[in-house]
Amino acid sequence: MNKVPSLDWDHSREASVLQVTGSWTLEQRKPELNDVWREGGRLPQQVMVQVAVEAWDSSLLALLRRMQRLATQQQVTLDLQGLPDGVARLLEMAASPSTQAAKAEPPEYGWIARVGLRAQSVATALTESCIFIGQVIQALGRLLTGKARMRASDFWMAFQQCGPGALPIVALIASLIGLILAFVGAAQLQAFGAQLYIANMVSIGMTREMGALMTAVIMAGRTGAAYAAELGSMQANEEIDALKTFGFPTLEFLVLPRLLALLISMPILTVFADALGVFGGFVIGSGLFDISAQQYINQSLTMLTLTDFLIGLFKSLVFAVLIGLIGCYYGLSCGRNAQAVGQATTKAVVSIIVALVVSDAVITLICTQLGI
Repeated sequence: MNKVPSLDWDHSREASVLQVTGSWTLEQRKPELNDVWREGGRLPQQVMVQVAVEAWDSSLLALLRRMQRLATQQQVTLDLQGLPDGVARLLEMAASPSTQAAKAEPPEYGWIARVGLRAQSVATALTESCIFIGQVIQALGRLLTGKARMRASDFWMAFQQCGPGALPIVALIASLIGLILAFVGAAQLQAFGAQLYIANMVSIGMTREMGALMTAVIMAGRTGAAYAAELGSMQANEEIDALKTFGFPTLEFLVLPRLLALLISMPILTVFADALGVFGGFVIGSGLFDISAQQYINQSLTMLTLTDFLIGLFKSLVFAVLIGLIGCYYGLSCGRNAQAVGQATTKAVVSIIVALVVSDAVITLICTQLGI
C-alpha cells in the first residue's frame, strides 16, 4: 500500500465511492480536497467514503470534517466506512461543541428567583460554616484529650510564620498608629492647654482598641491570606485528597497547628503593639510639647487599668480565632484550579476584615453597656 496520501474517486462501482488511502499525517503533502470533490461531478444523494490509511493524525480528522461540510452544502449524505479506532468518536466530539454551548447557556431568572437563589446560597454557606466550626471544636476536644494527630513541627513552623516573622511589620504599624493618635489628640488638646492628656488618649486607645485591631488587620493580610493560599493550593493539587485517602484527619493535621499558633502569637503581638504605640505617642509628646518621660509614663499608668489591658487581650484572642477559622475554611473549600486559589484568598481577606470590624464593634458595645 502506498504511503503517500491519496484521495481518488472509484468509478468502477455503481455507487460514488471516494477512497482515502496512504499516510494522512502532518508531514505529508496532501491532495487538495476541493479539486478532488469537483472531479466527482454531479453527486448522488449518498456518497461512500472508504478510509484505508496506514497512519493518521489530526490531518485525517480535518479532511473528514471538510468533507462533511462540503456534503452539507450540497445536501449529500456521507457514508464513512473503515474509520480507524477512535476517529468516529473524535468526529462526534468535533461536531458537538456548538450544540453543547447552546445548551450550557444559563437560564434567565426573574428578580424573585434571584433573591431565592441568593438566600439559598447564603443558607448553604452558613450551614457549611457551622459544620466546619463544629468539626474544629471536636478536633480541639481530641487535642485536649491527647487523641489528636497533630505534628509538633507543623505547629512550630506556623508559629514562626505568624509570630516572630510578623514582628517587624507589627512594630512599624503600631509605632505609626501611636504617632497618628498623638497628632490627632494634640490638635484638639492644645487649644485647652492640656497636652499632657495626650498620654491618656494614646495609652487607652492603643490598649483597648487600636493595638489589637491593627495587629489583627495586619495578620489578616499576612497570615490569613497565607493560610487560604496554602490550603487552597493543596486542594487544587489534590494533596488534601491524598491525606484523606491515607487516613489523615485534615482538620487535626492542617487546621489545628495554624489555629493554635495564632492563639498564642496574637496576644503577644498585641502587647508588643501596645507598647510601641504608647512609645510613638511619647515621641510626639516629648518632641513637640516638651512632656518629660516621667510625666508621660506616670500619666499613662495613672489612666490605664488592668481591665483595659485585659479587654485588649480578649479581643486579640477573638481576632485570632476569626483569622484562623476563616482563612482555613476558604482554603479547604477552594476549587481545583489556580484561579480558584486566588479567589479563595481574596474572599478570605475580605471576610476576615469584615468579621474583625464587626466583632470589635460588638465587643466594644457590650463593654460600654456593662460599664467596663
